[in-house]
Parts: sequence; structure tokens; C-alpha cells
Amino acid sequence: MILRALQTLLLLLCVSACAAAPAPRPLLTDYTHTAWTELDGAPSGVTKFAQGPDGWLWIATPTGLYRFDGVRFERADTVHGQPLQSSNLMALTTTPDGAVWVGYRIGGISVFRADGATHYGASAGLRLSGVMHLEAAPDGALWAAMRDGVAVLPKGARRFRYLGREVGLPENGIFQILFARDGTTWIGTNKGAWFRRQGETRFTQAWPRKTLVSLCEAPDGTIWGNDFAKGYYRVHTVAPPAGTADTPELAGISMRYDRGGTMWVTQTDRVERVLDPGTPAAPDQRLDALNGISGPMIGATFQDREGNLWIGTSRGIDRLRPNRLRTLPAPRQLEYPALVAGPEGDIWVGDYAADLWRYGLDGPLRREPTGALTAGYTAPDGVVWLGGTENLLRRGVDGTWSAIAYPVAAHAMRVHALQQDCDGALWVAFSTGRQLYKLAGDRWLQGGGVTGLPDLLTTSMARDADGNVWMAHPSSTVTIVAGNAARNLGPDQGLRLGTVMTLAADGRAMWAGGENGVTLYRNGRFDVLRGERDEAFRGVSGIVRLPGGDLWLHGAAGLYRIAAPDLARWLANPGEAVPFERFDAQDGMQGHAPQLRPVPSLRRDRDGVLWFATTGTVGTIDPARILRNPLAPPVHIIGVLADGVRHAPAGNGVLALPQGTRNLQVEFTALSLSMPERVRLRYRLIGLDPAWQEASGHRQAYYTNLAPGSYRFEVIASNEDNLWNTAGATLAIDIPPTFVQSGWFKLLLAVAALLLLSTAYALRIRFITQRMQERLQERLTERTRIARALHDTLLQSIQSLLLSFDAHTRRLQEGTPERNRLDQTLNLAERLLVEGRDQIMALRASSSPEVLELTLGQFGKGLAAHRPHAFDMRILGTPRQLQADVHEEIYVIAREALFNASHYADAASIELELDYGDTAFVLRIRDDGCGIDEAVAAAGHRPGHFGLIGMRERAACIGAALAIVSRSGVGTEITVTVPSGKAYAS
Repeated sequence: MILRALQTLLLLLCVSACAAAPAPRPLLTDYTHTAWTELDGAPSGVTKFAQGPDGWLWIATPTGLYRFDGVRFERADTVHGQPLQSSNLMALTTTPDGAVWVGYRIGGISVFRADGATHYGASAGLRLSGVMHLEAAPDGALWAAMRDGVAVLPKGARRFRYLGREVGLPENGIFQILFARDGTTWIGTNKGAWFRRQGETRFTQAWPRKTLVSLCEAPDGTIWGNDFAKGYYRVHTVAPPAGTADTPELAGISMRYDRGGTMWVTQTDRVERVLDPGTPAAPDQRLDALNGISGPMIGATFQDREGNLWIGTSRGIDRLRPNRLRTLPAPRQLEYPALVAGPEGDIWVGDYAADLWRYGLDGPLRREPTGALTAGYTAPDGVVWLGGTENLLRRGVDGTWSAIAYPVAAHAMRVHALQQDCDGALWVAFSTGRQLYKLAGDRWLQGGGVTGLPDLLTTSMARDADGNVWMAHPSSTVTIVAGNAARNLGPDQGLRLGTVMTLAADGRAMWAGGENGVTLYRNGRFDVLRGERDEAFRGVSGIVRLPGGDLWLHGAAGLYRIAAPDLARWLANPGEAVPFERFDAQDGMQGHAPQLRPVPSLRRDRDGVLWFATTGTVGTIDPARILRNPLAPPVHIIGVLADGVRHAPAGNGVLALPQGTRNLQVEFTALSLSMPERVRLRYRLIGLDPAWQEASGHRQAYYTNLAPGSYRFEVIASNEDNLWNTAGATLAIDIPPTFVQSGWFKLLLAVAALLLLSTAYALRIRFITQRMQERLQERLTERTRIARALHDTLLQSIQSLLLSFDAHTRRLQEGTPERNRLDQTLNLAERLLVEGRDQIMALRASSSPEVLELTLGQFGKGLAAHRPHAFDMRILGTPRQLQADVHEEIYVIAREALFNASHYADAASIELELDYGDTAFVLRIRDDGCGIDEAVAAAGHRPGHFGLIGMRERAACIGAALAIVSRSGVGTEITVTVPSGKAYAS
């Protein structure tokens, strides 16, 4: 008891002895410093910077003009395709119309516009002396500070005019021109500063009456002037009171105010941020060789349209970019700082090896209890609990502190987490799994009297809406303590975070962050939060959900913001990847979120400002006032390489490339000078690319094996705030075809291909036809041989036999049974003979005229050999091949007519005539016999015979006309006429 009383007394003495922190001072670490040297391609010895509406940062040096897009420095020997008159540049400015004005050290001024350039020299009224400064007036005129006077080019004029003694100005030694916000024109010279108020016609010298070559206007309208001897004075338009000391108020060689109203002063070897003009800049407000400035000698300074400060040195160029994240100063270097929610909604900051301080937005305000701190907790009733190295400290609502000794078993351990349950008892987790206690009153209960607790380290604790205490552990384990029972959650419920480092209640749900990401427990399951571009949100040890719905995470890779609408969509569909915004080292974060303790590493104060702790610093960001870049980056196509030959983009946006161009490289850029690393570029070649291509890590597009045609290249870009310039830049590209790529050549190829195919097809058909004809001819020859053999032997013998029988039959008396029976037998034999001849005719399968002549001739001769009549055959005209069906029917008709004439006409002579006329084919058969009996002619056939009827039917089948002329005792003539269109094969 005595020991505890002494500890409490010492603690109270320490608290009462705490001194207030020194006045806070923002650090230069509120800016990100980047240095480029000549090794990076940066120019040195900069005399002027300028930036036009196209976004290029123009840089004038004694050795030439350069431009910078945030990534690459490029020497510009020409502007808009027009050459400079000299590379020794002293003055530079741009105007709202996009014109670039340069002033040469040796004299002369040039202006470059997209449609051309104009050079001003002696013929334009300028004296050939060095141009020190160029400034565009509000009325559009251009003013030039020359070594030998002030030259003015009125808007629209072609000649400069000088202002001198007639308006009260000195005639030489002019260094600077300043147009103040109140409309006053200021001139800085080596004899002093002159001013002319708006509406006046003459200039008046200001005070002090000494050299004031460099002028600067402060936010309050104060004009500062440099005396060319490293001294700055406040310049007055009226004489100061008598006795006023004529001494400089500030040391420096040049001055600039940024858009935030901060004064920046350059010395010979450094740049200083001046917070109080009456007080020298502190070391932590300087940019010099100790913190990496590019060169030992400081030159021109400039602030671009995005708010970056540019500094030229003797060896390169530096940039100071305002950070989105503020790093707060600390009384000493912090080691694993801990954030404690103060009882009044403020933030306290403790440390393993330092004291606890009450902080404000500008830094530490007041020291609280001394000693190391590993964990802190503020209860809903305002009581503050702190886990120190020796005791548990309690600050009551009345502000008094007391110390409570740790349990003996946990005396040498560090506190990991503190949490009060719904009964008012305090859970305390120490640095081993078994050392988990609950402080109820003044008693320590190991394990809190709860069954089912895992034997794992408790890294963090939180309380849900039902008053249950949640405990985070390694091995993807979370414990829920409700009353005297514990329930463990893990991989079976979807928890796969590895070591769970922080818990944050969100209504009836609970967020958990850990090594492997972030999850949300609701409805009995953990839903894994995944970001776009495969972001896993690893190493999260701080989670805050804002009243407006935004979710903030502090992880190993930085600080994340997930907007409320995007989070709402994810809550409705947890499988989707959520958009996010990340703040990291490029935004001013130093170190990373602690990966075990102290946690949570992210808290929100009563004003809505977020506080984050890293491995060595404490910083803030106000979600309502995040520094944004409202300027979408201008996009430019800067070059085209076609088949290894460089082409400048055409001014009219159309580039005609040589015939046969196959390979194309398009170079482009987006002019965002603040964070070019976060600029996103997308491009596409309309006519080839089906969708936008993301330019990852490069600013070129490559295409190979391009076909001739008309293309359109488009490129768009966004800045670090995802603000897109959707208009972007475009370039129409025309690649004419060569002759072999032209449509005519392709048509010729197609025609040639068709000809080749048709020729090949014809040759193939001819070959196949020839082969078929050869095979058919072989078969036909064989069949003809067989038919000839059958005809010349068997049929001729049968025919002779029948004729012999017929001759014997005629000796029998007509009408007798024997004669009739024998006639019937002979008729049957004749039909069999006819069928045999038909089969032999079909076997020959030829409709050639030679075959017709041969077969009919042989048939007629065969008849004449056995009958007492002569046979003659005549061929008229040029023999031609008949159609197959015509050939067959003509053959049958002729054979029937010859047979009838031979058997029934008793003729002495039978004549066969084949007439191959041009209009018709005619078959004629004549005899000089007895003629056709009138009864037979009337009946159309002989009793028991149907030869005449068959001949008529066959003639009708082939469209032929059959005519029979017969006279008794004179003879008979049968004529078959077939029109040539039906008769001939071709």
C-alpha cells in the first residue's frame, strides 16, 4: 500500500510539473521535394520559368529553351515548328492565348504561336540590348524590361514603343515589371522602384530611394523590393516618417508567395519558407544541400498552375509539391507512436520511449503523464485508461490521475489492448496469450472468468452494439465474449486475415483488419473487401467509418478512402471489386501503419479530422478538405515514328504517311506536373483497336503490320484525382496503299486467280473427259466388236435361214393350215431376229453417222442377198451425228421399211437414201414393187402385222413427219423428215 501511494504521488508530481510545448511550427515535410539534375536530363542555370494554357512548363536558360511534361525534359530548338533566333535566353513568359514570348540576352524578342512566329528587332522599334524581363499586361499589351529602358508592344501593334523621361521613368537599368492586383504598375530598376496607379499617366518613384531591382507583391498588397545586395525592403508609395531606419527587413536574393500565402525567400544556396518575416527561417524550414537540393546556387523560382513551387539551380531543377497528408511535428523522434482518443474528442499521442502529449492540428500542445505508452482507451464515460510499462494509468472525469499495478504474472509485459465491457469492467490484454485479464473494481481476474477463450495473443478489442466484447488474435481468429461465455470465429466463417490487428464496430456489423486484408462480419459470415486492380488492402491496423458513409483504412501500403456510394454497392454485392483512393508516400506519408501495436493506427477527432500513426510519425488528413487537383491534364501527341522515320504531328491533325508503312510508334504525353506518376493514359487506334488500351508505365503506342487505310489515333488522360480529359488529343493517320496493296492490284489478283482456277478446272475437266472417253471408247470398241461378230455370224445366219424358210413357205398354197402355221412361226422368228438386232444395236451404243450407214447398209444388203431384188443406198449432204434417240428411232423405222419392201412389195429394186440437210434430216426408202394394197393402206397395217403403226409412233416420238406414197404397180416411197434442231447432236 505504501509503495502504491508513493507511485501515485510521484505520478501526480510529474503531471503538475509538465511544461507546455513550444509554439508549434509546420514542417517543410508538408511538401514533397523532387530534384532533377543534369544526369536526369534537366537543364541548369535557369533564368525563367513559364507555363501556358497547354500545360507545358517552359524553361529558359543561357544554353537554350526547354520544356517539361512532368516526366521528361526536352530541348526545344523550335516552338510550333519555328526556330529560335538565339539559344541565349534571359526572359520568358506566356499569354492566355497560348503564345510563348522569349527575350534574348543579346537583344530581340520572339513570339511563337501555333500559326507561326514573329521576331521583333530594330525594324520593330527595339534597341539591341538585353531583355531582362517580359510581362503581359492586363490589357493585352506586352511590356519588356530592357537594359536601356521599358519597351511596350500594345495589343495588336507591330512596333514597340519606349517609355522614358516623358512618363517619369529612367532610361536604363530596368530589371522588372510588376502589375499589382490593385491595377498599379511597378517598375524595378537599379535606381529604385517606380509606380503608376491605374488611370495615371506618369510614374512616381517609391521609397526607399535606392536600388530595387526585384519586386514581389504579398497577399495583403505589400510590395517587397530587393536591393541587389541580398536585402528586402517594404516599398511604400509615400515617404516614411522622419527618422525611420533605412535598413532591409529581410535577407534574400528573390522572393515569391505561393497561392496559400506563404512567403518563400531564396538565398544564394538555399530556399526558405518564411513564417514570420521578422524572424530568421528555422533549419526545418529550409531546402538546401542537407536535404537534397539539386545545386549549390539558386536561380529562378516559379509556381505552376497546380500549386507546385519550381526552383532552378546551378545544377538542375527542384520541385516542392504540397502534400495531401500533413506530418505533425513532435517534441522528439517518435518510435511506434500510439493514438489515444482524448476525453474531449481530441487526440493524444504517446510513444514507446516518450511521454504522452495532447495534440492539436499544429502539433503538441501539452504534455500529459510522462513515461512510455503501448495502448490507450477512452471509455464512454470519459475515463481515460493508459497502458504504461509499469502500471495501468487511469484519468478520471475530473482530470485526476491514478496508477493501478499490473498483476504479478504480467508485471514485465506490455499492454496490447484495452476495452471496457457493458458492466464497466476493463479487459486488459498483455503480450502473451494467457495473460488476458479483466479488472473488475480493484480485482484482476485472469481470463475474466470466461470459458472458451483461445490460448492466443489478443491484439485488439472492440465492443459491438449489443455490448459484447470482440477480441482479435493471430491465426485468423476472433473471439466474441458475451457474459461468461466465449465464441470463436475463424476460417469456417470466412475469416482468413492471418493476424487480425484491428476491429471496428459499424452498426450491428464488425470490421476486421489484418495482415491479409479487410473483412466485414455480418449475418454470421465474413465478407472479404477487395479493391479494383487486385488491391487486397493488406496490413490494415486502423479502420474508421465516417458519419457520411466513407470508409477509411490505414494499411501497409498507405491510407485508403472508399467513397460511401462505392461502399454501398459493395455491401449489396460483396463479390464486386470496390473503387478506392490511396494516399501514400507520394502524398506525404512517412513510414507505414504499425503491424502489431499500438493499434488502432487511425482515429477521428471531434472536428472530423483523421489522425494516423506510422512507424515513426503522426499525421492528419481532413476528409472534408482534401487537397485536390481541379485541372484535367492537357494531352498532346508529340511525335510519330513510322518505319523508323520520325514525323512531326501535322498542325491540321492529319498525318499522311508514305505508301507501304507497316510499323507505327506514336509518342504522347499528359501535362500534369504535380503527380505524373499517377497520371493514367488510355489510347486507341480507331480502325484497329476494338477498345481503349491502358498505357502502363510508358507514353508510347506501338503498332506493327498495319494495313493501308485511314486510322484515327486518340489518347485521353486523368490526373491523380481521376479527373479525366476526355477530349484528349487526336491524330488522323492516312497510309496510302502501294500498287501491290491497292484495290486494283487485288482485283487483278482476283481475276488472275479466277483465270487460273478456271484454267485448272478446264484442264482437269478435259483430262477427266479424255480419260472417260478413252475408257468409254475402249468399252465401245469391245462392244462394237461383239456386236459385229454377232451380227455377221449369228444374225446373218438366222436371217439367211429365215429367208430360206420363207422361200419354201411361198411354195405352199396360201390359206392352208400348214402355210398359216409356218407363216406364224416365221413371224415369231422375225420378231426374235428384230429383238436380237435391237440388242446388238444397243450394244454398239453409237449414234455416229458411220454406224447408222453401216448397220442399215448391211441390213439392206442382207435382204438383197436372199431376195430377188437389188439394194442401193445413197448419202446426201455432209453426214452429221444424230441425237441418240433420233438415231435409234430412224434405225428401227428404216429397218422396218426395208424389211416390208423386201418381203411384200415383189420389187426388183429397193433404194435407201439418208439426206443430211441443213434444215432437216430426211430418211427415204423407195421400191418399184406392187405397192401397198388398198385394204392395208386403209387399215394402216397388214392383218397380224403392226409395222406401219410402229413406224408412225416412232416418228412421232422424235418429232418427225412420216409420209407414205404408194401406187399400185408402180411402187412405194416412205419419207421420214426430222427438223435439224431435233435431229442433230450439235
